[in-house]
Amino acid sequence: MAKNAFYAQSGGVTAVINASACGVIETARKHSDKIGTVYAGRNGIIGALTEDLIDTSLESDADIAALRHTPSGGFGSCRFKLKGLEESKAEYERLIEVFKAHNIGYFFYNGGGDSADTCFKISQLSEKMGYPIQAIHVPKTVDNDLPITDTCPGFGSVAKYIAVSTLEASYDVRSMAKTSTKVFVIEVMGRHAGWIAAAGGLVEDQGIPVVILFPEVEFDKEKFIASVRAKVEEYGFCTIVVSEGAHWPDGKFLAEQGTRDAFGHAQLGGAAPVVANMVKDELGLKFHWAVADYLQRAARHLASKTDVEQAYAVGKAGVEFALNGDNSIMPAIERISNDPFEWKVGKAPLSEVANVEKMMPMNFISDDGFGITDACKEYLLPLIQGEDYPPYKNGLPDYVTLKNISIDKKLPDFEV
Repeated sequence: MAKNAFYAQSGGVTAVINASACGVIETARKHSDKIGTVYAGRNGIIGALTEDLIDTSLESDADIAALRHTPSGGFGSCRFKLKGLEESKAEYERLIEVFKAHNIGYFFYNGGGDSADTCFKISQLSEKMGYPIQAIHVPKTVDNDLPITDTCPGFGSVAKYIAVSTLEASYDVRSMAKTSTKVFVIEVMGRHAGWIAAAGGLVEDQGIPVVILFPEVEFDKEKFIASVRAKVEEYGFCTIVVSEGAHWPDGKFLAEQGTRDAFGHAQLGGAAPVVANMVKDELGLKFHWAVADYLQRAARHLASKTDVEQAYAVGKAGVEFALNGDNSIMPAIERISNDPFEWKVGKAPLSEVANVEKMMPMNFISDDGFGITDACKEYLLPLIQGEDYPPYKNGLPDYVTLKNISIDKKLPDFEV
């Protein structure tokens, strides 16, 4: 009998994570002789632990196809990290019980670095706990910090959104600078990696003066203020792109709130007003600031066509790799050339992906630490190419909301 599959979404959702879900489910449906039903976990891995499994076979082909142009997580996501086998033995035993009860032999986990770690641990169930399961990590993260893969699905669309937003807001500031606002500050996501912030630098070629604050470069207040002053003196205005992960030399984040999320990461948010007030206090300039926050990762209306295609491709490849017998791997984007831009999907072992962060290489950051180099632009530009607009209805994007019907439970309740 064909084994069933379990698919789940994890961590912060993106504009294209549902495109990966579409790739997984559509490909599995084409191989119904080898993969039975694809069950989706409601709210990620928690859905497996609580046996809250969504029967995706009850969704029409049209609705599954519509996932490709719908943002966020169609099945719900979570921030929940499984600990080691010995520390969380009850949770692993519960997973095996659920997998056995529903004949699940394939596990597709769609997420970032912490999700790769969870997927890697589950891939070891066969060896350590005697249950055959093929675990494939489907990459996703706007932070673009997974190793080995050229880029992470979700990043290209955020990069496009930030580049466009930086450009448009800068045009606004430029028009008002003579008598009003001279500095605009936009805060972007990225945590420890400055990839998203770097995207703001793409507007420099259109004559926009930009100062970027990267997590990879220790924040130097004196140098920063001098750079802003010089830009304003030359251009009459300046735009600042600050990563939420920008930090002082002692490691403390400019945006640190003193709280932590479910993965144990410092809860960030608030670098923009900190930076803007520095500009006011030191230079006396009028400013405006904005925090892109959820807007940057939810903006499917402005998604990169390249990003959508790559997100779908890694979902499709994940199923194909599993059918070929692969386990404990991640479909990885491999760049073949920049011009013309060509890429393919290869594979990376999860043992080399889990808990590894890919930072911006220093040759992508300008010598003064506040801009990007030509090498960085050559890397970024192909990732934001093309438009993949969703269908519109009554002036709004026509996104899909799935029925998400759960199957009947067979096991006792489990407390998470």
